[in-house]
Amino acid sequence: MVTFVVALRFSVSLTKTLLVIAGPTAVGKTSLCVQLAKALQTDVVSADSRQLYRELTIGTAKPTPAEMDGVRHHFIDSHSITELVSAGQYEREALALLDQLFQEKDVVILSGGTGLYINAVCYGLDDMPSTDLNTREQLMARLQTEGLAALQAELRRLDPVYAQTVDMQNSQRVVRALEVCLTTGRPYSSFRRQEAAERPFRSVMVALDRPREALYERIDRRMDAMLAAGLVDEARSLLPYRAHNALQTVGYKEVFEYLDGAYEYEEMVHRLKRNSRRYAKRQVTWFRHQGDFRWFGAEDVEGILQMSRRATPPGGSD
Repeated sequence: MVTFVVALRFSVSLTKTLLVIAGPTAVGKTSLCVQLAKALQTDVVSADSRQLYRELTIGTAKPTPAEMDGVRHHFIDSHSITELVSAGQYEREALALLDQLFQEKDVVILSGGTGLYINAVCYGLDDMPSTDLNTREQLMARLQTEGLAALQAELRRLDPVYAQTVDMQNSQRVVRALEVCLTTGRPYSSFRRQEAAERPFRSVMVALDRPREALYERIDRRMDAMLAAGLVDEARSLLPYRAHNALQTVGYKEVFEYLDGAYEYEEMVHRLKRNSRRYAKRQVTWFRHQGDFRWFGAEDVEGILQMSRRATPPGGSD
């Protein structure tokens, strides 16, 4: 059985609630959020760093119109892969959107598996300095030629404090931290925010979980469905953009390497499933240690509704 932990951050003057539904890949966020949104008569704001790109469909398990079932979803197909949407840009655009939605609604759902995006909206991002584009390009080239282990070793040398807390398997975060270290001559950790930014709403944090075997089975089935739907062809069409951050992730990297001739099809399938399971495990670990979440079973719609209604401030919906 899953465990339960909850946190509410608010001032008594706040009457708007952001219901955050987080969780690992394939846990069942879309289905549950659609049910919640219908019950609460509200919208869903996606916090997925890849589903916002129109060109990434199969490999991101983007919800279909049928799966969204008439519920408005924001930040799905909202941008093109030809532009880089940073966490800072997402924060600004998401906060502007929430300001509009809260004009009409007392509760809005924020859902996804990208913890950095969730933190950006709920707590604010660290005040990082501007960096040199050439440094980013050099690091991405090194990632391709030297591999992630070399960059991990350099980050441990330049910023051992951050290296102890970051997911070192997340190449995007390793590259970003090194980019700051090399550009500024200071550790990335020295720029990190110490206090949460003030928000005109309060956040109720929920994370979804399933027994590990059940979650891994869902991941394997999803990967089979992606391959049947044409994942390899989609990845082939994205080869010109393979250096883009959104494609430096599980689901595309393995296919790119297969297309490069690094291994056979069966090995690609094995790696897709194995790496997706590992990614889900890292997501669960991150949500357990990087935020104040209450954990629910992925189908416990009524339990989450009861909790969210108890958390609704005076003057809001119930």
